[in-house]
Amino acid sequence: METGAQGLTEGDLHGAVVRLSDCIQLMQADLVHANPTPENLSHPVSGVLMYDPLDEWTSVDDRIILAVGLTCGSADFDQLLHRASNSNAAAVIVKAHGAPLERLRSAAVASSLAVLVAPDGVDWTRLVTLAKASVMGAAADSVSGVRLGDLYAFANAAASIASGAASIVDPLGRVLGYSTLPGQPVDELRRVTTLALQETQPPAFDADFRTVYASAGAVLIPAKEEEMGRLALAVRAGGELLGSIWVLDPGEDKREAALNALDRMAPLAGLHMLHARSASDFGERRNGDLIRTLLDDPAHASFAAAQLGLDAASGLAVAAFSIVRPEAGSLESVREIQRLLHLVTTVCNIQFNTSHSAVIDSVVYALLPGEGNAPRAAHRRLVQEISAYAHTITSHPLIAGVGSIAPLVENLPHSRSEALQTLHYLLDHAAPPGSRGTPSPAAGLVEDFRIPLNLMRIGAFIDDHGLADRDDIAKIQAHDIGQQTDYLDTLRAYLSSNGNISTMAERLHVHNNTVRYRVARLMKDFDLDLNDPQKRLWLWLRLTTLDLAPGTKPGLAGS
Repeated sequence: METGAQGLTEGDLHGAVVRLSDCIQLMQADLVHANPTPENLSHPVSGVLMYDPLDEWTSVDDRIILAVGLTCGSADFDQLLHRASNSNAAAVIVKAHGAPLERLRSAAVASSLAVLVAPDGVDWTRLVTLAKASVMGAAADSVSGVRLGDLYAFANAAASIASGAASIVDPLGRVLGYSTLPGQPVDELRRVTTLALQETQPPAFDADFRTVYASAGAVLIPAKEEEMGRLALAVRAGGELLGSIWVLDPGEDKREAALNALDRMAPLAGLHMLHARSASDFGERRNGDLIRTLLDDPAHASFAAAQLGLDAASGLAVAAFSIVRPEAGSLESVREIQRLLHLVTTVCNIQFNTSHSAVIDSVVYALLPGEGNAPRAAHRRLVQEISAYAHTITSHPLIAGVGSIAPLVENLPHSRSEALQTLHYLLDHAAPPGSRGTPSPAAGLVEDFRIPLNLMRIGAFIDDHGLADRDDIAKIQAHDIGQQTDYLDTLRAYLSSNGNISTMAERLHVHNNTVRYRVARLMKDFDLDLNDPQKRLWLWLRLTTLDLAPGTKPGLAGS
């Protein structure tokens, strides 16, 4: 299966010779060289090939061959080494799958061929993309001295070469890096997008992005009204769209040189974006795993806190954020959760100069420090600010809850439980958009809702222990359902009005005499002594916990 460097020609290389050592360095894929020698490390590389023993043998001269599905010692692997060596291949990449490195080294030495051993867990698709990008990147290394994956440094290099402020954007419209060179002019759109780290319109719906994506090379996007013109380039690796580079137009006298420079940087840009994505994916997974350990596994919490570099001396509180959506599991809901994670991370960094946040089970969690004279006021400001910006990432409601401050990292599971209880209370009891009256808060601290949350706990205890089975409330409920009566509403109005007939009549929109008749029938038919304080307490507790019980509402995003 031929997967050579797409579109790579002798003219594209400008006479550059790509060596195997260059490709290994640029791939940064934890490859182990089984038999490094000056000869094989200096072997020229022209492309990449994924090998299938059932395919017809093709030219492999100077190519890196990926031995997918083959193991050391198998007949197919031995045949591949023999063929590759006789055909002047640059190297073979294989997974060890338990084979000792010495055995792989012996096979490589016997065939006089470079053998690179990849980690067993690496994804072959990612590996072939990195290999192809490394060939192109080494051939077009016009931006040297920039650490792979550092998109801010790469944007500065691009801005210097193209003579205009540069930004790097992914296919979702997130700004992954931007230049900070002094003296380069910028417009308001550039200021807004770099501050928000997000394009003002999703690329999928933007005509300029579509123009760039459809172009084979760098293009000019003309100026519009008060916006400056831009030079833009779609960045791809192995046919996959990774994003785009945007440079503010340096002017007609420098434009052609800047467009040519962008075209030359395209392969290396793809390599940088691949490494940045891999590092970001790994960082997010690691961060998520460590925060999950903190919230779920007290026995290993101190280890996770040390790995995250957490300062828990003043305690930590868990904040939980989610988006209320009518549907779950859609691609857009996943994108919104990622945008929410970015928003939470950004605001936490601004408020506390630190952020430890992650997505766990479609809920965004953040660890908030308990330092300062008024930590709970700071926590309240944070969730209110995030709520205020929610409209920039979703058209659906955002809810947020913060648990109490845990004095020790081992107590964080309790804070998380409180945050989730608050979240679910808000989900069931926040006023829907457009409803009349004072809207219920969509974000708050656990102490803001301590009474209803405690009553909900009591309701759960009553249900779990069967204390509600066949009591007066259960009998009235069954009668109302069977006979189409409304005794429960009458009792609720009686208790909430402290037995005041006039208040009840106003609440129920009926005459005072009707209220007296209903109360009398309620007491007689169900043998209720409403003058007994304990009876009234139990009935009120049962009704309150019944009303607070979770109902059926739109779910949390992605849940």
